[in-house]
Amino acid sequence: MSSPTSDFLLPFLIDAGAIRGRVARLGPALNAILDGHAYPLPVATRLAETLALAAVLAGTLKFDGVFTLQLQTDGPISLVVADITSGGDMRGYARFDTERVAKAETIAAQPVPRYLGKGFLAFTVDQGPDTDRYQGIVELTGATLDECVRQYFLQSEQIDTAFTLAVRPPSNGTGWQTAAVMIQRMPTGPSSPIFTAEEAAEGWNRAVILLGSAKSSELFDPDLPAERLLYRLYHAEGLQVHEPRPLRARCRCSGERVAGTLRSFPRAEVEDMKDESGEVVVVCEFCKSRYVFGNRDLDGIYGP
Repeated sequence: MSSPTSDFLLPFLIDAGAIRGRVARLGPALNAILDGHAYPLPVATRLAETLALAAVLAGTLKFDGVFTLQLQTDGPISLVVADITSGGDMRGYARFDTERVAKAETIAAQPVPRYLGKGFLAFTVDQGPDTDRYQGIVELTGATLDECVRQYFLQSEQIDTAFTLAVRPPSNGTGWQTAAVMIQRMPTGPSSPIFTAEEAAEGWNRAVILLGSAKSSELFDPDLPAERLLYRLYHAEGLQVHEPRPLRARCRCSGERVAGTLRSFPRAEVEDMKDESGEVVVVCEFCKSRYVFGNRDLDGIYGP
């Protein structure tokens, strides 16, 4: 059984598989990702939401590589990126304008128009250089991030989707926490359960109503494993719960990767990147690791 304080993704089915769902909870991993960035509260909250959404969305896909959820906007928070590998390694970061974020905090509005404004939401699946990269893009339409993702599925995939999403900032000795529960009404096919259109619609509406009854306090209750929460919600709906999958904070940056990136530029351009000490310093936007390259290192990359 999953631990309420651990980082995991929990798949489940209801209504004989007519509806699939995912639960994601992030605690230690979320704190590891946020540590070192000193994001203002609204920025950290948007990144936490994006990470939870990326986890449940990636959990619905069969892929071997990296799934990325990206928000690019004209608002105070101009970029939010969260990605997750097929093995459960997560990372994320955000870009923002400090003054605009502070000003937005004085405005009474829903989170998306308040902090993000106009922009787009992009889903990307990258399975390596020998495969085609899949990308879906949709305009940010909705008051909250989960509403925007729901609109994506309605517009681009024609799949009914519902979420409950919550973030809890640090308090009373606990760190950041985020959680998401997603359900999707699966398209009918040869192996689908036999329901009339009315029965299928009723089953979906009931599932959405039950999901809406879940409280944020339940999502973060240290004494309530996700399996028990799902039982409270869907025990009468033929609930099937699968094994939880661990999630973890782990950046994929390395000195070798950074050197490979530098090698893609002419050495003259890289020489122009040197600081006052004559070194090229590259800082990973995800984990803030610093990679320093002196003349000897550059000789190793380009040759003397």
